[in-house]
Amino acid sequence: MQKFPILILLCLLFCFQNSVAQQPKKPTAVDIYSQIQKLNFLGSVLYIAAHPDDENTRLISYMANHQKARTGYLSLTRGDGGQNLIGTELRELLGVIRTQELIEARKIDGGEQFFSRANDFGYSKIPNETLKVWNKDQVLSDMVYVIRNFQPDVIITRFDHRSPGTTHGHHTSSAMLAQEAFDIAIDKKIYPSQLELVQPWQPKRLLFNTSYWFYGGKDKFDKADKSALVNLPTGIYYQSLGKSNQEIAALSRSRHQSQGFGSTGTRGEDLEYMELIKGNAPKEKNNLFEGIDTSWNRIKGGNAIGTVLQNVEKNFDFRNPSASIPELVKAYSMIQKLEDKHWKALKSKEIKDIIASCAGLFLEAVAENQEATPGSAVHLKLEAINRSAVPLELSTVKIFPEGKELIQNKSLSKNSNESIELDITIPQNASYTDPYWLKKDGTVGMYRVDEQKNIGVPDIIREIKAEFVITINGVPLTYDRFVVYKYNDEVKGEVYKPFDIVPDVTTTFTDKVKIFNDNKSKSIGVKIKAGKNNVKGSLRLEVANGWKVSPAEIPFEMTRKGAEQTVTFEVTPSANASEIDAKAIAIVDGKTFDKEQIIINYEHISNQQVLKTSSARFIKLDIKTGNEKIAYIMGAGDEVPEYLAQMGYEVSIVKPVDISMEKLQQFDAVIVGIRAYNTVEELQFKQSILFDFVKEGKTMIVQYNTTGKFVTKELAPYPLKISRDRVTEEDAEVRFLQPNHKILNFPNKITANDFTGWVQEQGLYYPDEWDKAFTPILSSNDNGESPKNGALLVANYGKGYYIYTGLSFFRELPAGVPGAYRLLANMISMGSKNN
Repeated sequence: MQKFPILILLCLLFCFQNSVAQQPKKPTAVDIYSQIQKLNFLGSVLYIAAHPDDENTRLISYMANHQKARTGYLSLTRGDGGQNLIGTELRELLGVIRTQELIEARKIDGGEQFFSRANDFGYSKIPNETLKVWNKDQVLSDMVYVIRNFQPDVIITRFDHRSPGTTHGHHTSSAMLAQEAFDIAIDKKIYPSQLELVQPWQPKRLLFNTSYWFYGGKDKFDKADKSALVNLPTGIYYQSLGKSNQEIAALSRSRHQSQGFGSTGTRGEDLEYMELIKGNAPKEKNNLFEGIDTSWNRIKGGNAIGTVLQNVEKNFDFRNPSASIPELVKAYSMIQKLEDKHWKALKSKEIKDIIASCAGLFLEAVAENQEATPGSAVHLKLEAINRSAVPLELSTVKIFPEGKELIQNKSLSKNSNESIELDITIPQNASYTDPYWLKKDGTVGMYRVDEQKNIGVPDIIREIKAEFVITINGVPLTYDRFVVYKYNDEVKGEVYKPFDIVPDVTTTFTDKVKIFNDNKSKSIGVKIKAGKNNVKGSLRLEVANGWKVSPAEIPFEMTRKGAEQTVTFEVTPSANASEIDAKAIAIVDGKTFDKEQIIINYEHISNQQVLKTSSARFIKLDIKTGNEKIAYIMGAGDEVPEYLAQMGYEVSIVKPVDISMEKLQQFDAVIVGIRAYNTVEELQFKQSILFDFVKEGKTMIVQYNTTGKFVTKELAPYPLKISRDRVTEEDAEVRFLQPNHKILNFPNKITANDFTGWVQEQGLYYPDEWDKAFTPILSSNDNGESPKNGALLVANYGKGYYIYTGLSFFRELPAGVPGAYRLLANMISMGSKNN
């Protein structure tokens, strides 16, 4: 069995780690031919920006599918600080979703995906602010490592490094850091420890992908002199695919479902423009690789390989792709003799995949169950099928990380299914399946990843796999297949899921925030889930001094894997106001388990398991609430109703289609969820009913909406204009414009202390123009900016109150911020008869 040097193995891990819970690719002859063309192109381009969805999919698709270049996208963050239009996941869970959306997007447009350790901590107005929160040196180090590993000939930035303050601070920072990384990636003295895995690298040129956004509008851009810009005709139509480049790009862009970026493909002429920033300018304005040898001649010993592979491309038989296998195997053997480790690793992987595609070679390792615990036995079914007339041999199969090797030496005759069933044991020290960047606590601005080899890897790093050695004409080819789980769904048919390693038990608090507004104890539920059969142990809660838990521990026992049991503790708060994080700790066979299992399951991405410390926020809070009944109208998705219930309110989710005066009569207040007027079409027909509800003496609270499309122009009963104003510094001073207003005094006296401990931001998309009927309550601003007074606006309408707020309650309530609860209680009580 052939062994690769460690550098090559790491390079392969870096470049090709991907989602495994999708059906195996089944390439057509057109796909194979395109792969052969790509095999004969030795050039690469790296696109750099700040977030998922910042990338230009038209340009990535053009470079990958038309130019046949190896094309990568480096997103500095995983998009953790954004909003979520498809669910309630925020922060790191949203980052997991957006990571998978990028991986799926790259599968469509042909690019590869990379990340740095930077955490998307939320909106930042200037790069100086961004780089105070990010660890600039670590992010720069990550960029240099990706450049040294990927070895791009060309780097393209999405944003302009010369325009701080005109866009998101993360955006400008990504471009500024790219300038530095371009210059220093070649310097052996900078980040020298990386050189154990990679080599210094100098890209040939760096360009800025400009557009009308940076010119102040399409009209200005059309009139601008663009003669000095590089331009690429990205309006290509791929006859073999039946799609335009823009249509492929739109399909890729539409993977960003959590951000609402569904896109309709276009057709016809299209140009992308780039401004040279560093390096030598291409003499041909429509060729990024001008002056760069992208043939096999660029590497020592490559000329002969290129000759073989050019003939493979020239003589490719679309009716019989397997006819190319002998020459491809010959070229593979020649590639193994190359001194250039970078291209040797990349082209070995590419050509092996092409050979497998030409042979219709199907290799798979399927587990009997979707989950297993360390130390447990797992039944596997391995499958190998050669669907060509070319003689293949299954030489060996090796299972990792157990190391079990099965000698086969079996001929794979055409279309004959070779199956192997075996039991393996998951090593006791096997890592749980979890996003590697979440395994250790980081900082507000950075995830913690200690192993250099993992920097840039996009996806969860999995260990359980089968290594098939297929021999063709005496040449061994090694193929890795990660173990997966699959089953047949009566509606969807064959369904694939990842194979996950899980703890013996996981636990989940039934309430992630529990509010104590007096000294009485409250019942706390914890759900226990068995990761294996016959699990038995005890559960206890860990709380801070001054808090009491009864009983000290609760025994549990479950006979079947996947079974769940809920136990209840009585928790008594401390005498003084305080906030604590309680932990659930299970003891099984003398081992401690403290993880909560979170499964992220959406149709457009692979299933994801996230393991977080099982905890809940307990708050002893000086808060007074009324007995108002609340109707909540969901918007883009938030968890605010859950926390309103924790405050003691009776909350009902009311569907927009059910809104009527008769339905609303039973409620005292209506609260409209985040971005509802951007996303819920039905609301355009219900506004008059909601306004009549207010007019009759009730309260309506509307949470933030963005400046995009509105389903109705009548957002409020009086004129109100939403802007992009926001206060991103969560600790910015809050000033009371109307300190005697009811909303600041009943039933809770709101003080500056109530704005202590806010997370990520104070608020976003504040109104900047409003009718005189509105009273602005709060004023604050980020450092160096003018006051923003639109965070909380109150207006009398008829006998009731209409309240608009851009404050980020959807973030603050799940984070257990006491002041957010107190202020929201006052907002709800505005229409109270006792007020």
